[in-house]
Amino acid sequence: MAAVASARWLGVRSGLCLPLTGRRVGPCGRTPRSRFYSGSAAHPEVEGANVTGIEEVVIPKKKTWDKVAILQALASTVHRDSTAAPYVFQDDPYLIPTSSVESHSFLLAKKSGENAAKFIINSYPKYFQKDIAEPHIPCLMPEYFEPQIEDVSEAALQERIKLRKVKASVDMFDQLLQAGTTVSLETTNSLLDLLCYYGNQEPSANYNFQQREQSEELEEATEADNEKSKTKAGHHLGVTWRTKNNAERIFALMPEKNAHSYCTMIRGMVKHQAPTQALNLYTVLLNNRLRADVYTFNSLIEATALVVNEKFEEKWNNILDLLKQMVTQNVKPNLQTFNTILKCLRRFYAFGKLPALQTLREMKAIGIESPSKGSSLIIYDIMNEVMGKRFSPRDPDDDMFFQSAMRVCSSLRDLELAYQVHGLLNTGDNWKLIGSDHRRNFYYSKFFNLLCFMEQIDVTLKWYKDLIPSVFFPHSQTMIDLLQALDVANRLDMVPQIWKDSKEYGHTFRNELKEEILMLMARDQHPPELQVAFADCAADIKSTYESQDARQTAPEWPASSLNYVAVLFLRAGRTQEAWKMLGLFRKHNKIPRAELLNEFLDSAKASSSPAQAIELVKLASAFSLPVCEGLTRRVMAEFTLTQEQREALGELTALTSDSSSDSDSDSDSDISEGK
Repeated sequence: MAAVASARWLGVRSGLCLPLTGRRVGPCGRTPRSRFYSGSAAHPEVEGANVTGIEEVVIPKKKTWDKVAILQALASTVHRDSTAAPYVFQDDPYLIPTSSVESHSFLLAKKSGENAAKFIINSYPKYFQKDIAEPHIPCLMPEYFEPQIEDVSEAALQERIKLRKVKASVDMFDQLLQAGTTVSLETTNSLLDLLCYYGNQEPSANYNFQQREQSEELEEATEADNEKSKTKAGHHLGVTWRTKNNAERIFALMPEKNAHSYCTMIRGMVKHQAPTQALNLYTVLLNNRLRADVYTFNSLIEATALVVNEKFEEKWNNILDLLKQMVTQNVKPNLQTFNTILKCLRRFYAFGKLPALQTLREMKAIGIESPSKGSSLIIYDIMNEVMGKRFSPRDPDDDMFFQSAMRVCSSLRDLELAYQVHGLLNTGDNWKLIGSDHRRNFYYSKFFNLLCFMEQIDVTLKWYKDLIPSVFFPHSQTMIDLLQALDVANRLDMVPQIWKDSKEYGHTFRNELKEEILMLMARDQHPPELQVAFADCAADIKSTYESQDARQTAPEWPASSLNYVAVLFLRAGRTQEAWKMLGLFRKHNKIPRAELLNEFLDSAKASSSPAQAIELVKLASAFSLPVCEGLTRRVMAEFTLTQEQREALGELTALTSDSSSDSDSDSDSDISEGK
């Protein structure tokens, strides 16, 4: 019995699926001692036991949790606070930006501080040996860049290659050859990898940053300027391929070469602008009956498109030949292969449209998802394919998808499509693919501008409160688009608040924005309460033209702004400030509009002030305005004047008529001379 019991216990301990019965198992309702028993053993105590109530308990496999799993779970419960500053600026309240310029400046300052801290840690590693982070954070610990092996050996060469010491690695390789030491093929290939990646040049401390900035600039450049900019950037960084360099010399000295050796050289030549040499070396690889890998074929496709003095059709045929050779060599293309083809077809202009569609069909046929980049012609199909999916970066240009997609939505004026793109951005961790700060600002600017043009004003204002400034800082054009949306929806009561926000975001001295605000407020008559608010806003804008910084001169008054401010003061009953604005017309030599002068005359009539009316006529006469005669007639008819005032008006009328006749005679003489 003991042996049977032991066997049953072992059966229970070893099985993954354990049958489970109910507590009541017989007609007598007896409860067994244990609920667990072997699935292969029968129950001996009770006859006619009810076996229909058996359940199975599945013991799950042990799962190893990540060390930051709890932090990730907590982070998933926290959402963005639309009333707070962007998270990247919350370390120091003093450095919370209020404009896009400050945002860019503070990000650069923060990056500069990180680089300075990294430089100190790497320069004095002995002072930073204590690792207090759990789990370990590699970027907080010093990196050792100095070689520790001093003797001449292959191990010393491998160490220098690992530390990315280009010159030291080449020197050690030459010393090994001079000493008669044979360097293994694997180590020599590693040295070729280092030389070809950095173009036989010592990598600088900020090499990765320069490469990232260069790629962004090249992507934003036009196709016509792409090659010129790329060559210029390559010369600036010193990474163009030079003939008879160390890589070619070491490659020639190798007693034996495998496919890795040739592939490394080919990829290095293409990377550093030597496409013709890369294609020639590929021919040598084929003659030696070797096969290239998929990454080398990707580089060869790029090299084919870079070859000059060939027509688009010839280049496309050469690309097709490379694809056929991939089939012959049993090399399966990857996503980067098709992305490279599509990039090359972009340079073919109209010729590349049909091959691009064929490429996309081929991708779908072999089960490769479309790249997260597309044009306006296929954006709808792309969104139908990717909606609701979660992505991780698989291509160097994946962070350009949302920027490009929102630009297409803006050009198509398709708000529904923009909502789909934004929904995809907020799915899972797709927001990580939005790219750098510049690309994020571009994306949200396009999205919000489209909302201003196409969405209802209440929804637009909700997005305005949600996105600004917690996600991005608007440019002045974004604020102008919002003002135009308010104008269309007849919500001009929001204009003073938009001006306050514009000042907070650093647009105080944007003349286009100020003129747009003043024009909207002064265009029509409004209720008295709103006119008072508009006048206060106009006075605030007026102060921006009068104030000046120690390093700057006061901005010049535009004639339109002078007219708008004066009208707003008049309509709000601030007549003294309005009449002072007339002096600014003379001071800045700006001509007032006839409508403004008529409103001033109405104000003088309401206050029964003939002196102000005569001053108004004098101003019109000084500028020789055609409206002067009409103003004079109105003053004579609508005001009670003294004899002196009538004589003064008569003199002004005579002067105006004389000046107008002189100008007419001058114009007639010019016409006769022209004949």
